Amino acid sequence: MSDTPPDRLSVNPNSPHYDEAVLARGVGIRFKGVEKTNVEEYCVSEGWVRLSAGKALDRSGNPMTVKLKGTVEPYFREEPA
Repeated sequence: MSDTPPDRLSVNPNSPHYDEAVLARGVGIRFKGVEKTNVEEYCVSEGWVRLSAGKALDRSGNPMTVKLKGTVEPYFREEPA
């Protein structure tokens, strides 16, 4: 496994950008220099994150999200096993 997180990652298992092995290792996100804990999906190359908007759900039961643009810095919280 690589020492750098993927360019794009999602926590939704239905997404094509979902990767259980990477998520199990623990990925942290700094967005515009601030640690974010409510990130649903991110893309480094395009410079955006999707943040969950409170506890609101859409009609499919997925969290409502807000897409914000800016500098995205993903990192691994744990060292590889």
